[in-house]
Formats: sequence, C-alpha cells, structure tokens
Amino acid sequence: MNTKGFDYDVYSLSSYDYELPQERIAQSPAQKRDESRLLVVDRETGKMIDEPYFRNIENYLRPGDVLVRNNTKVIPARLLGEKKETHAHVEVLLLKERKDEKDVWQCLVGNAKVVKAGTEITFGPHDELVATCLEVEEEGLRLFRFRYRGIFLEVLEGLGKMPLPPYIHAQLGDNSRYQTVYAMVEGSAAAPTAGFHFTKELFDRLEKKGVEVVDVTLHVGLGTFRPVKEDDIRKHDMHSEYYVMEKKAADALNKAKEEKRRIIAIGTTSTRTLESVYQRFGRFEATSGETKLFIYPGYRYQAIDCLITNFHLPKSTLLMLVSAFSSRDIILAAYRHAVQEKYRFFSFGDAMFLTKGLK
Repeated sequence: MNTKGFDYDVYSLSSYDYELPQERIAQSPAQKRDESRLLVVDRETGKMIDEPYFRNIENYLRPGDVLVRNNTKVIPARLLGEKKETHAHVEVLLLKERKDEKDVWQCLVGNAKVVKAGTEITFGPHDELVATCLEVEEEGLRLFRFRYRGIFLEVLEGLGKMPLPPYIHAQLGDNSRYQTVYAMVEGSAAAPTAGFHFTKELFDRLEKKGVEVVDVTLHVGLGTFRPVKEDDIRKHDMHSEYYVMEKKAADALNKAKEEKRRIIAIGTTSTRTLESVYQRFGRFEATSGETKLFIYPGYRYQAIDCLITNFHLPKSTLLMLVSAFSSRDIILAAYRHAVQEKYRFFSFGDAMFLTKGLK
C-alpha cells in the first residue's frame, strides 16, 4: 500500500479522530426517509453543497449511472438469556452462522466471563431457545450451537430484539425503520445504514431517469462495527463478513465498466463487497465468500466511482474507508462543516454523497 506523500501519520489511530457534540448523534430516524439532509462533497477538491433533502440526490445522478445497494436484512439478533446453572443474565448478539454447520453461530457475549466451553444459556420463559457454548474465542466472542423447535428465524422473531447500536438510547416504535426498504436476504447483525434514506418512490424516479439499480449482499457483522483499539491501525484485526455477488449483478457492473459509466456504492458495506470482488478477480464475477478487506488511506480504489454514506464514528474503520476514497483532510473538513451546520450523525443521521466534478 503506497502511503508516501501524506502529511500525517496514515497508520495512527489519532489521525482519524474528530470532535462531535453528543447532541449531534441522531437518536431516531428522520420522519420521512428521504427528508434527511444531504451534504454533497467533491472528493478531489473538497467543494461542498448543502442539500435540505436527501431526495435531491436525484439532481446529481445521471442516466447510465449504476447504484449498488446491499440487500441484506437485519435479524432480531440481540438475545437476553440466563446461564442455566446460575441464572446469571447473559446478553448474546448473533454475528454470523457457520456456512458449513447449521445452527452454529459466532456470537458476541455481553457477560462473557461467565460463559465457558460447555456453558448452556436459555432464552424465553419456557426455554424456547437453548445455546451451548462450543468454543471460547477472543474478546467476548463465543461459538454456540442453538437448539429450538420449529424454524430458527421464527423463534428469533419471538425472542430477539433489534440490535441497535449502543449510542442509540431510544427504543424504536417501528422495527422496519432499522431496515432498508429493499432489505431481502436475512443475516445481518447491523443495518447498512446509508440505505435508510431511500424510498421506493425515489428508486422509481431514478429508474425512470435511466439510473440502473444492482443488488449485492454483505451480512454486516463485527468486521463493520468493531472499534479499532490499536494505536497502529495496521494491527487492527478485521473480522470476516460473508458476501454474495450474483451473475446478473456482475454482468451489469462489468458492462458499466466497459462503457465507462459511473458505479455508485450505497454505503460502506456495498463498497467493501465491490472492492473485494474486484481485488480478487480484476473484474466483477458471480461469487460468494468471506471478506476481511480493511480500507484506509493509501488504498487504491478499483471498483467504484462515487459513494453515498452516512457520517461515521471517530476512529472507526468506516471513517478510514471514506477518507481513503477522498482524503482525510477533505473528509474531516466536511465533518467539521456538518457539525457546524447541525447535521445529524451516525446510523439514523444524515447522508453524504462523495462525487467529483462539482461546479
């Protein structure tokens, strides 16, 4: 990775810090999805345009553009149970199911010290779900085998809660607001939040304009939202996340590349999927697998031309990814502007469109 020419320490975690007043953290989604605000940023020059409504992104998209969205669907992955032997309360967050072993899940455990190999945790008033710890992994991660009657996702619907980020303190009145309108493939422990701003009506207008829409899947897990704790970010361990690109999507994206049409990723998870596939094959291919791709300044983007994204946490891998797509200085200047202009931050916050050639 070429990092020459940077006037800051690319590898230092402190390089990706910024000041954010607590009141700028959105605690609930905009009343109407497409009425969140939009900051349009030229990723090369830093020029900025404030748009009062996200739906105005239509003015910056053109016929032939390809919008790529992550159609993953959040499952009610947060489970509150108790240790069978002692009745100690244990919180479990489902992260991902083993692809080669049904009903075996990697989980993040809140009260991890009490959970060892062989520990059983029960969920529900009648033990509708029982988890046996198979393996102790690092930093609160455990491998569980689940037992239940019926269909697992239906059991989860009855027992689980939406896994809202810890900085959101209010309960959602409508769980569908923590899903995109195009969520289809169940499996995420967190939502691809850049997609929250889109409505079906907005997609209809964009498609009438000649904008193509392509779906990929990446099940959001620990790789996306795990905080960076190492001062040297190169030592950060990105946990793998499962992704899928279908042949229809690959064909449409390759055609766009050949015809030099813009590929616009909706969110960092779509971005990582596209870049992972392109890195692997040098083009888009029908494929599935695990990605641990960690993008930070010095990374050379190959797959995407523009990015729609939210405002991310300080020192997060997502802020590093966005900084790599533009520059750290331009992104942090945009964030300072957003704070000053009272934009809303994080999962339920406002959006940013990184493009180039703003007049």
